[in-house]
Amino acid sequence: MKQPSHRKPRAPFWLRWLIPVFLVSAWLAVAGVGGPTFGRLDEVSSNDQASFLPAGAEATKAQGWQEKFRDSREIPAVVVIESDAAFTPAQLGEAAELKGKLEALKAGSAVIGPIPSSDQKAVQLVVPIPSAGEVKDVVQELRNEVIAGAPAGMRTFITGPAGLTADLAGAFAGIDGILLLVALGAVFAILLIVYRSLLLPLAVLLTSVFALCAAILLVFGMAKLGWIQLNGQSQGILSILVIGAATDYALLYVARFREALTHTTNRTAAVLTAWRASFEPIFASGATVIIALLCLLFSDLNSNKALGPVAAAGILCALVAALTLLPALLALLGRTAFWPFRPRLMPEGEREPVLVTGLEGQKGLWRATGSLVSRRPRTVWVASVLLLLAASAGLLQLKANGVPQTDVILSASNAVDGQDALARHFDAGSGSPAVIVAAEAKAGRVLETVKASDGVGNAYLLADGTVPITGAPGSPSVPAVRGGKVLLNATLDFAADSTDAEKAVLKLRESVGAVDPGALVGGVTATALDTNTTAQRDLVTIIPVVLGVILVILMLLLRSVLAPVLLVASVVLSYAAAMGVSALVFNNILGFPGADATVPLFGFVFLVALGVDYNIFLMSRVREESLKHGTNAGILRGLGVTGGVITSAGVVLAATFAALGVIPIMFLVQLAFIVAFGVLLDTVLVRSLLVPALAYDLGRRIWWPGRLGRPEPASVGELPDGAGTREAGTREAGTREAGVR
Repeated sequence: MKQPSHRKPRAPFWLRWLIPVFLVSAWLAVAGVGGPTFGRLDEVSSNDQASFLPAGAEATKAQGWQEKFRDSREIPAVVVIESDAAFTPAQLGEAAELKGKLEALKAGSAVIGPIPSSDQKAVQLVVPIPSAGEVKDVVQELRNEVIAGAPAGMRTFITGPAGLTADLAGAFAGIDGILLLVALGAVFAILLIVYRSLLLPLAVLLTSVFALCAAILLVFGMAKLGWIQLNGQSQGILSILVIGAATDYALLYVARFREALTHTTNRTAAVLTAWRASFEPIFASGATVIIALLCLLFSDLNSNKALGPVAAAGILCALVAALTLLPALLALLGRTAFWPFRPRLMPEGEREPVLVTGLEGQKGLWRATGSLVSRRPRTVWVASVLLLLAASAGLLQLKANGVPQTDVILSASNAVDGQDALARHFDAGSGSPAVIVAAEAKAGRVLETVKASDGVGNAYLLADGTVPITGAPGSPSVPAVRGGKVLLNATLDFAADSTDAEKAVLKLRESVGAVDPGALVGGVTATALDTNTTAQRDLVTIIPVVLGVILVILMLLLRSVLAPVLLVASVVLSYAAAMGVSALVFNNILGFPGADATVPLFGFVFLVALGVDYNIFLMSRVREESLKHGTNAGILRGLGVTGGVITSAGVVLAATFAALGVIPIMFLVQLAFIVAFGVLLDTVLVRSLLVPALAYDLGRRIWWPGRLGRPEPASVGELPDGAGTREAGTREAGTREAGVR
């Protein structure tokens, strides 16, 4: 005999069709405008490291004075021509002719050189390039001209700050295409496996892509108005973050939609039921990540500060798309979205299962996991904590004090090779001198001090026209003076981006400061040094703020104090373990010389904020089930129904962040590994075993001091801690708990 259908009254036409069609059309319009904007992000993007420093940094102040000594903002490109034998007079003449050709290519100051090396096997020319233009294109023109004009058989390089900037921009070029294709391809493949359907993965992927289009449009507008500073680093993270977050939110909504379709044949009713059930966890998750990212506004480093609103804008668009576009698409598709494995309507008597242990109706992996948690909760969570603590020991080997810029680019680089050639034949710091700004009255004493400082190969005062004051007969005797200040250039004995050069700058600041307390030491090396110092200070400042914000949001969501504290502690421990394992991998497997100083902070913000996502997905459902069935049965039920969703979401997010590894930039490769590994660790160990086992061991106390955590006087008492079915027989008590809501 057929089961009665119990169809709900049909939804009105405007709700079934007009609103979904309107929402899909609106998002199509957004994508139509935002999609083409993706290719225009370079118009508002900059990779100038100096622009990321705070205004109060010494290198920033020195740069401000340095600009007063020249007519335009320029960065030097160092041309190196190298031979296996000493240059002949004819070859030196060809190098001199090359100087005129290079000056004809650009509109900056005069080209300096050619300067032969002491071994006569190399010459260098310093070509100042206006930084207002497209440095990458200018450097490429220089390379073409140098290859054509250099003496036959010579090796040619364009290096220095301009050359390294150009090669860095070239490495970031894959962000516009390769990165996005790899990320979307990985997500689509995972969704096909998860859903075993074609239409549903397309709907989820379309939601992610449209969210990214909206985010790009929003970020482009903010950058155009000058509200934010956009660079290749934040641009790449934006794409990955939006795709990963939008897919995660979509997975949670689709799971609720599938569940609702087993209770009704009305697709509109199922869409609305799923929306109401998933709105709170999705909104809370998105809001948590947004607020955590906006905590980067407290950073002193402008690159960190800029990433906050960029990434927050991306999460906002992902959140809105998951709560509007995806429901609209599913409202139009209904059960067809799951074809060929459409969810079936369950008999009415099976829709609200009566739970005793919380394992009823579960099977496979998640029943086995729930059974393990219920039988040995304390053993499970203690073992999990010990494993995470052991992994965290690797933190002692983390070297996040910055790396030379020549190590940042992991692909072949003419500029990096040029730095090596420069070091073989010249003072390693040639072309990228330390810049000292001192009082005019103390110029002589400061110059003597700089020349005597360890690590300085040569130093000179600057006269008008950038002519050095050498003291030789016929040389200018009056230095250039701007506002009572003079400018000195000091060529270091070490490569400008090396650790030894940073140590030399520190000594310079100390020795020069003793002569002229108002003196400033800047330049390429000083900029890198101040960036690393500021980044490490940001780590100490921002971590407590992020943890405090997340803790408050979890308390509001779960109506508890103890549960949020334990959840935040679990996320921090998971982060420490991920960083510990990452340090071992970076040092011993990948052979990296270290890590950028911003890597620990970015890893923390993403892992903690995104890890809280899974806490929210799990514990919001656990609380919902606990109100119906009692705490421990609710924990096992919540674990079972969200286990697959959270695991799928973790795999998707790990895959999208792993896609960052296709960009040959050390920072992005390291961040890709940290977040991908950390998310999987969080999903597989922390969210599946540690948190459920700890909550099960604590029982009702996990909700302290909320009403759900207080034992009801008339309820059946719980069995002692560790009992496998401590809430068996408390169905009636669980029913009374539903009234606490």
